[in-house]
Amino acid sequence: MNLTPKQLRILSLIRDWRVRYGYSPTMQELADQIGVSKVTVFEHVEALIKKGALVREPNKARSLSIAEGVAVPDESRPLRFPLVGKIAAGYPIEKVADTDELDIVELLGPRAGKQSSMFALKVTGDSMKDEGILDGDFVLIERTDVAGNGDRVVALLPDGQTTLKTFFRETDHIRLQPANPVFSPILVRECKVQGIVRGVIRKY
Repeated sequence: MNLTPKQLRILSLIRDWRVRYGYSPTMQELADQIGVSKVTVFEHVEALIKKGALVREPNKARSLSIAEGVAVPDESRPLRFPLVGKIAAGYPIEKVADTDELDIVELLGPRAGKQSSMFALKVTGDSMKDEGILDGDFVLIERTDVAGNGDRVVALLPDGQTTLKTFFRETDHIRLQPANPVFSPILVRECKVQGIVRGVIRKY
């Protein structure tokens, strides 16, 4: 797929924005991030849709998403994942705008296995310590909006905050269960799953 540097940047921004907030940025927000006009962003987005890299739901705001099977370049690099922020494993905290990369080769060496369709978050707090997820760990998250009972998930709460907990769908609510008796479960009617934990990395 022949994409320009700005089009690749737009794909990365949309991917990261959806991870943090659960929805895509507006044209103006993209323009502000890239430093171009809203008209220019609109032209790039339309080109990305025509090339099959982006999908947009008709007549729905903030509905841009990466097309199935399309990898943003930083996801296709071996053993390197987009590091898109921090995740609360204690009480929910506000999302941060940090953008960096977590290079698995640097942390674990060349024998580490290759991953795909993943992103990384740095854990803050100790509410998941009994599951072996400690403050300062990196969790590798498979991007998905579907979770089953017992999955450790990144959940976007109704108030816009994110947290890392074990997911349980119960009769009339969702229980986000910590793995530390000091913390109480978070009970919500609905939440948006951003991804499922597939690995934990700890640097000593």
